[in-house]
Amino acid sequence: FADRAYLALTLLRRPNDQMRLYELANLAHQARVPTVVTNDVLFYTHDRRILQDVVTCIRHNTTIDEAGFVRERHADRYLKPPQEMARLFSRYPEAVTCTVDIVERCRFSLDDLAYQYPDEVSVPGQTPQRALEALTWEAAVSTYPEGIPDEVHKSLNHELDLIGRMNYAPYFLTVNSIVRYARSQDILCQGRGSAANSAVCYVLGITAIDPARNSLLFERFVSEERGEPPDIDVDFEHVRREQVIQWVYEHYGRDRAALTAVVTRYRAKGALRDVGKVMGLPEDLIRTLSGQIHGWGRKLDDDALNDTGVDLSDRRVRLTLDLARCLIGVPRHLSQHPGGFVLTHDRLDELVPIEPASMEDRQIIEWDKDDIDILKFMKVDILALGMLTCMKKGLDLLAEHKGQHFTLQTIPAEDPRTYAMIRKADTIGVFQIESRAQMSMLPRLKPRVFYDLVIEVAIVRPGPIQGDMVHPYLRRREGLEREDYPTPELESVLSKTLGIPLFQEQAMQVAMICAGFTAAEADQLRRAMATFKNTGTVSQFQRRLIEGMRANGYPEEFAERIYQQLEGFGSYGFPESHAASFAILAYSSSWMKCTHPDVFLASLLNSQPMGFYAPAQLVRDAREHGVEIRPVCVNASRWDSTLEGPE
Repeated sequence: FADRAYLALTLLRRPNDQMRLYELANLAHQARVPTVVTNDVLFYTHDRRILQDVVTCIRHNTTIDEAGFVRERHADRYLKPPQEMARLFSRYPEAVTCTVDIVERCRFSLDDLAYQYPDEVSVPGQTPQRALEALTWEAAVSTYPEGIPDEVHKSLNHELDLIGRMNYAPYFLTVNSIVRYARSQDILCQGRGSAANSAVCYVLGITAIDPARNSLLFERFVSEERGEPPDIDVDFEHVRREQVIQWVYEHYGRDRAALTAVVTRYRAKGALRDVGKVMGLPEDLIRTLSGQIHGWGRKLDDDALNDTGVDLSDRRVRLTLDLARCLIGVPRHLSQHPGGFVLTHDRLDELVPIEPASMEDRQIIEWDKDDIDILKFMKVDILALGMLTCMKKGLDLLAEHKGQHFTLQTIPAEDPRTYAMIRKADTIGVFQIESRAQMSMLPRLKPRVFYDLVIEVAIVRPGPIQGDMVHPYLRRREGLEREDYPTPELESVLSKTLGIPLFQEQAMQVAMICAGFTAAEADQLRRAMATFKNTGTVSQFQRRLIEGMRANGYPEEFAERIYQQLEGFGSYGFPESHAASFAILAYSSSWMKCTHPDVFLASLLNSQPMGFYAPAQLVRDAREHGVEIRPVCVNASRWDSTLEGPE
């Protein structure tokens, strides 16, 4: 380590501290290593020592009364001012001075992390951009054998130009190579998310949303103004996804590939339960208190807790509540992202610490997925979907037993019988539209075309429900209420959803048109509404939205209504591109159930566990659709459920 080695002098607040420091200083002198004073900090002020004890007890799964020497022995491990450090180590002034020397040498900035995406060139001497363009136009010709539509041609040119300017071509080539590997192994996969807005992703076979049929916004996926790396989510069969993950590790090298982490933080209920156990409160008391916190609550409301009849003035209960409030929002543990891979050109551990995951043959980085977005690391999401396993098994059974060869792309589109079945809510077992809530909505929404399914998938969500969007949309759909567009600009954004903003993309456009948001501000709003986040941050935009709408001449009542609708998204805002990708599987699985209920049942049973219903319910539903269910037979039965011809 040359001149970068130091020997630390720390007070342990134990007997013979001064003698120990003296011996350490002599040892350093003999070894010609400079000494430096350190503080071994665990908390920033001495009064946080009690919270440190609580966290230690949580980690050791013990109570504060039984912790013993697991706790810190003193409250000295806090940040001390320079004068106090100089006083404590007055015999070693040179060691105190060394701290300043180290600070002056530490010039690291996160900007120094020069992230480089792996090169993805199969032809020597060819740039990634040229390779992507060649692949894209070759794939476009085979996708549209009768000629590439003008609109698609224009989209491809626009997207390739933007990808080239942002230098994202290697990323698209990576996802393409992963999808090609999966297809070579006969693994069913489909891209979703904002990538469904891309014509390049469609012609390469990464996504199944035809840009010629859907007017989706590419800038929702890649935008020069945002300057963020794209994010392509690809779903694979859940039983074979691990094969794809291991291929990524082997193909890119374990020193250059790892899954990203997710930092799980305390919310009110979890904080109260953990602190309550440490404080030794009885389980029934903890349950009574935590029962007043609904869902994902982030605060402890004294009024609600008073309703329990518990004496909140009791010292131990009061201390429990105070400490639980301190823990809300604090990181609790590190978990693994479902499938977000970070890939690098050079060694990954030069940028971020790596650790083995609890699952064999996996490794993860120690940073949260949101942190790598800020650092502009590109992430490839390799996700699992049970319905893809089911559809793959169903398509294989269909080919083997009935001689009908289909893929997800060639399943007959807009089949009237399938939509008739969906309108009757006869959807037990199908993807996304099988829950009780979805089944009660189907006869009211009456889907007749694919876009109706996109809306169906998106509308039965907490976001639209809390934003009071469902009933106005249904009334307008049935002609009971007039469509309302205060300006022509809003009509162009909201006409396909009858004037009600149902999707994240529409919320972004409304904010830009009505409130004068920039693209960057609209994207911050989108992040606040992001699916599964539930961070409750949409309220930060209230004043900006309402004042912006007022300045642009919109009535106060309209501004408030739009804000209330957007705030509903804070719980669960669904992107149109996600809904479109899910709607394809909802339609495909409905078509399979409608036209081949026997194949659909066998493939569902072979893909368990998955879905909303138990196998017995699926079997009973299939019987009601005329499928004969034969008992186990030592001659005819296989490991998986299969089909038999008539005897």
